[in-house]
Amino acid sequence: MGNLLCCVLVKQSDVAIKERFGKFEKVLNPGLQFVPWIVGDYVAGHLTLRLQQLDVQCETKTKDNVFVTVVASIQYRVLADKASDAFYRLSNPTSQIKAYVFDVIRACVPKLNLDDVFEQKNEIAKSVEEELDKAMTAYGYEILQTLIIDIEPDQQVKRAMNEINAAARMRVAANEKAEAEKIIQIKRAEGEAESKYLSGLGIARQRQAIVDGLRDSVLGFAGNVPGTSAKDVLDMVMMTQYFDMMRDIGASSKSSSVFIPHGPGAVADVATQIRNGLLQAHQTHA
Repeated sequence: MGNLLCCVLVKQSDVAIKERFGKFEKVLNPGLQFVPWIVGDYVAGHLTLRLQQLDVQCETKTKDNVFVTVVASIQYRVLADKASDAFYRLSNPTSQIKAYVFDVIRACVPKLNLDDVFEQKNEIAKSVEEELDKAMTAYGYEILQTLIIDIEPDQQVKRAMNEINAAARMRVAANEKAEAEKIIQIKRAEGEAESKYLSGLGIARQRQAIVDGLRDSVLGFAGNVPGTSAKDVLDMVMMTQYFDMMRDIGASSKSSSVFIPHGPGAVADVATQIRNGLLQAHQTHA
């Protein structure tokens, strides 16, 4: 119907290419356009001015001989004032864009190690964008954005990288565990040293108290009982402690103590010493 009325409807965000007898006439903007077919005018085609996106997968090799697949996302559109160039100068713009992407990526990535490819993906994307923009502007296309959206190494390489990462983390964990155990041992040793110090201090104080008590007892007993010396009183006290010790040992049903004489004499020596001690104590009291 439009052809019969010599009218063509161009949609919003599109342009139409008008020819006359096979020669470019002009670019038709959106809206209802008059195309008198009687004089040889007709619409050769349409172009969209919308933003388009093209994902390009490029397989290449890094400097350390690792094959990777780099996925680049190209966002582009047709320039309205160069729509005729975009229509006539390129028959397949997507193939042309892919060719430039392959060329730039395969020139940049082989200069980098695998780790550097991940770190410098923005620089790679910028190089692709600059090269594409410089080349495609002449054909009526504008490159708005270029992104490296994925870098996919070989599966075996990925597995090896994960194992290296896991081993490194295990090494750090082992070091941290060893450091923690070291700190625990140091703190335990410090605690034991402090405990022994306090225990020794307590024992020293206990012995000092015993000595002070014995001294006071000896002085008090010698003062109350005329004719007794400090040695007599001390001997009696020692005998009393000896009998207390024997009583405690005898009260235990599981005692396995073995007594060895202090002097070179036999067992009778012990009895003589005890008897003499008792007699001395009795004479002192008498």
